[in-house]
Amino acid sequence: MQHRDGRFNGPSGLSVYYQYWMPELPPRAVLLVVHGAGEHSSRYQALAEFFCAHGFMVAALDHIGHGRSDGDYGHVERFSDYLETLAIFRRQVEQDAPGLPVILLGHSMGGLISAAYVLDHGDEFRACALSGPAIMTELTPGPVQVWIIKLLSALLPKAGVMQLDAGGVSRDPSVVSAYVSDPLVNHGKMSARFVSELFATMLRVQAEVGRIALPLLVMHGEADAMTAPAGAKFLVENASSTEKTLKLYPGLYHEIFNEPEREQVLADLLAWCEARLA
Repeated sequence: MQHRDGRFNGPSGLSVYYQYWMPELPPRAVLLVVHGAGEHSSRYQALAEFFCAHGFMVAALDHIGHGRSDGDYGHVERFSDYLETLAIFRRQVEQDAPGLPVILLGHSMGGLISAAYVLDHGDEFRACALSGPAIMTELTPGPVQVWIIKLLSALLPKAGVMQLDAGGVSRDPSVVSAYVSDPLVNHGKMSARFVSELFATMLRVQAEVGRIALPLLVMHGEADAMTAPAGAKFLVENASSTEKTLKLYPGLYHEIFNEPEREQVLADLLAWCEARLA
């Protein structure tokens, strides 16, 4: 496996970090990974190694405000900044791997970014797979909290209002320990503007889900306390895609690729991706 990384200019001139993992032989497709809130692309090293071993090139970026990219941790001015960054990266992947089919893989908030992106740009991908997408969540604030968050978003947009629980990431203690000790993971609170933009985008995807028409796989751990499996079911039931699959994993937490059953989960994803290339 070969590895390459670099940077490109994102929205507002922010420097965005990206990396490629490539098989020794010419790849037959690209898996473009869109990571979740607070984390970064290097946490997908094991997934990249697995897919490279099966002939895929894996491309991933660090969102603005995440990992090695510029921006304020836990904050975004507009959720569309994530979509614009993905659009730039998608064009770069096309230049670096011309002619190869590209499958989009989004996890958690990255699943929300991916779902929002393919509302308008589904034709840029052969297919889309989502893992624990943040379409619905039990963490949704009540009406009074929503009003307060909107007010803070306008007056104090960078005020911290929400923090992720590391214990919900995986049932594997070593995964949780690595997550907690990772200096590139944002362990602080997400800003009022970020939270306001996040929930607004969830509502937008819920309202416009019928515009998703490309082949779709949605995977979710049924014991996920960070994003709701109901959101996965909603996507599959309401997307216009003629090819759509829902895979629920009993007992699994949020990061299904980092659970003790990861080998089976990765095998399921690979089989689905390969079927889209046939």
